[in-house]
Amino acid sequence: MNLKGKTVLITGGASGIGKIMGRICLEKEVAHLVIWDVNPDNIRRTEIELAGILGSDTKKPNADTRATMVGHKNRIHSYQVNCADADAVARTYSKVVDEVGQADVLINCAGIVRGNRTFDRQTVQDINLTMDVNATAPMLVALQVLPDMIKRNSGCICTIASAAGMLGVPKMSVYCASKWAVIGWTESMRIELKLAKSKVKVLSVAPYFINTGMFDGVQSKIFPILKPEKVAAKVIRAIEKGKSFKGIPFPYHFIRFWQGILPIAVFDFIFGKCFGVYSVMDHFTGRRNIQENGNEALNIKSKSLTLRRNIHKAS
Repeated sequence: MNLKGKTVLITGGASGIGKIMGRICLEKEVAHLVIWDVNPDNIRRTEIELAGILGSDTKKPNADTRATMVGHKNRIHSYQVNCADADAVARTYSKVVDEVGQADVLINCAGIVRGNRTFDRQTVQDINLTMDVNATAPMLVALQVLPDMIKRNSGCICTIASAAGMLGVPKMSVYCASKWAVIGWTESMRIELKLAKSKVKVLSVAPYFINTGMFDGVQSKIFPILKPEKVAAKVIRAIEKGKSFKGIPFPYHFIRFWQGILPIAVFDFIFGKCFGVYSVMDHFTGRRNIQENGNEALNIKSKSLTLRRNIHKAS
């Protein structure tokens, strides 16, 4: 899929890799970038950072840069919305359709993690919150976007799952469950669309731990903590190539294979003892000095962009 001229909706788009993917989409000349986020401060900060890209390259505007500014105005649209609230999702997407148009690409990126506790020490509140944000919310948003994609016989729904959605990780039981749910849902939806001979694409992305602050304190023995910039770029490339699954790093594509052929004791020894996967959460702290949903600065490595801020709050 060529993203140029498309409308891209990103949930959790005002922080972490969601914010970086939004910037990459703008670089690829999408017609409209629609950002959904629950945190209004993050929304404002993200737009200021994006506007900052302009300031460094347009101090002496010429005819070309002025034309660029006119051509790119109103390209970014931000909405404050809780994606786990079905009514808010339906109401906000209706506003998006009226004000921007139907989404050509949906990237479900909003997520939350509660770790460093075994399941017997989990609270009902944390279980509900994790499942609502990580598993239910992507379905609620897709439910609004998918029908029109099917009618147009085009579009892409990309959901950021996790490598933890393919194997159990101690002290991450609820998080793992939420990501397993996402992978199962996207895989089922992909098959449904394939059987219907639809050209709508469904992509599930399963990255290892990403260095966005969300997994602060995680200690990785074999695989390095992933850089947000590289993960975001790989996700966008996977969308463009029409992929149905993307494991990051690549060896995670083979987890199911090894689970299937190895005795459980051997699998546990290799991944738990040798790779250290079963102890990664022992020193997890998460975001302590960063507000929920992340306020980390956008790593800006882009060409000049021009856009006008349009913040819309869900009524």
